[in-house]
Amino acid sequence: MNFREFTTGSVDYQRELALREAVMRAPLGLSLRNEDLSAEKDQLHFGLFEADGTLVASVIAAPLADGQVKIRQMAVASSRQRRGLETRIMGELEKTLVARGFHRFVLHARVAVVGFYRKLGYVAVGGEFIEVTIPHVRMEKTVTAKIRGFNAKLKVLPLGWDAEVGRPSTPLRAGKLKALR
Repeated sequence: MNFREFTTGSVDYQRELALREAVMRAPLGLSLRNEDLSAEKDQLHFGLFEADGTLVASVIAAPLADGQVKIRQMAVASSRQRRGLETRIMGELEKTLVARGFHRFVLHARVAVVGFYRKLGYVAVGGEFIEVTIPHVRMEKTVTAKIRGFNAKLKVLPLGWDAEVGRPSTPLRAGKLKALR
């Protein structure tokens, strides 16, 4: 299996649309053809591909503000579901997004798959709501990164702060140091 990114307008994007249509819309009696997909050109599209190029799973990441990203439209081919591909694509996605500076993930999970996302560390926030005709729950996860063999929450340090030595990288007056903390 190969995890890779692709762009809208590509052959892989057309395959993604067909997969999403078959797995996520047709069972609900809906169609992507009736939706405005123009915002997807500014979103990140990823897929799991077999060696012959067959797309078996896809997911979209929509960047938000301040290191946040909304994960959406995760789909796995019906014939390949419950074989670990859901976990694999999410793991590859999270790793890729963390490498690009994202640390907080949000998604709208169908109620039927909330347990799956809980196993991946996502937490439900708020109550159920209806989206594309079925109940969903908003879920969030703050990603942790391995630093020197320890799991630590990603932290934003003040400008001019040297994380290695735990102090400002340039001499500062005491008043400026207090302002940075």
